[in-house]
Amino acid sequence: MSGNTLGLLFAVTTFGESHGPAIGCVVDGCPPGMALSEADIQPDLDRRRPGTSRHVTQRQEADQVEILSGVFEGQTTGTPIAMLIRNTDQRSKDYGNILDSFRPGHADYTYWRKYGLRDPRGGGRSSARLTAPIVAAGAIAKKWLQAHHGIQVRGCMQQVGTVSIPFVNWDDVPGNAFHAPNAVIVPELEAYMDKLRKAGDSCGARLYVEALNVPAGWGEPLYDKLDADIAHAMMGLNAVKGVEIGAGFASVAQRGSEHGDELTPQGFVGNHAGGVLGGISSGQPVTVSIAIKPTSSIRLPRRSIDRAGQPTVVETFGRHDPCVGIRATPIAEALLAIVLMDHALRHRAQCGDVRIDVPPIPGQVGV
Repeated sequence: MSGNTLGLLFAVTTFGESHGPAIGCVVDGCPPGMALSEADIQPDLDRRRPGTSRHVTQRQEADQVEILSGVFEGQTTGTPIAMLIRNTDQRSKDYGNILDSFRPGHADYTYWRKYGLRDPRGGGRSSARLTAPIVAAGAIAKKWLQAHHGIQVRGCMQQVGTVSIPFVNWDDVPGNAFHAPNAVIVPELEAYMDKLRKAGDSCGARLYVEALNVPAGWGEPLYDKLDADIAHAMMGLNAVKGVEIGAGFASVAQRGSEHGDELTPQGFVGNHAGGVLGGISSGQPVTVSIAIKPTSSIRLPRRSIDRAGQPTVVETFGRHDPCVGIRATPIAEALLAIVLMDHALRHRAQCGDVRIDVPPIPGQVGV
């Protein structure tokens, strides 16, 4: 009811605030018998954590995950998996000047209007800090999907501000702070971010994430479509303002003869549908792009109002990402994995006995 849980059979509920003692999540519905430890989860958290380069917030958090329940003798038990990540580098005094005012573009005003009060320290519950537990839950989903279906979930940066990133190689993604699939363009991205940071401003980003080897048949008709649930999850990621499945908005200019992916015995001719037809997976790669808005917390003075409705000027201090998209790739991967895991279990529950004698049509590479 309160919007803190994602998923039905594989359900992830997060808790905590940016400057509270800890953040975490409860993962309910993970099947029993899967080997699991903190070592399976920590690598994805390390990819997301702050302070990893000069281009992101310098808040120093180790983001060490602790598994509190749901695992016994190294295996999942089928009971809820509770995970905790302690906050260790809060600087709440940085937010003292916005206690009675609202940062433009942030959730300060809307949280106040909804709840009648708000936690101004780092944005409280609206902070991107709360994406760390989602990454932890996504790591569990990734491991199960890989083990049971050979599914690989991966993502990369496509654009930072006005700088587009031509795709070159997936092997380049782990080697730079931007998760860019292009090592040659990294110096240009660094120069762009350095200039932006000195100006006290921020920018947006475009990310791409895909899942390979997704079986055909996952998803539900109409209101629980696979692509609808993916879009729902991605829009739950802080600062996301647009989601595209497959060709997305480019399909507006396409004709039906181009957009409709023809089928041959050798496979689909294209993947404009992004691996989903009628809300159900086609067996092709599931492909998603997301647009992330510029960071709302910037140093430049901005007009606002106080709680009495009087005009004021807000200057945001503290440590903030000049582009929140730089650390968002593992989060988008996690969200896609969580949705796929949920639909895998839902498909198994209703249609696990369905058998098709016709050979499956081969899929294609997403990018």
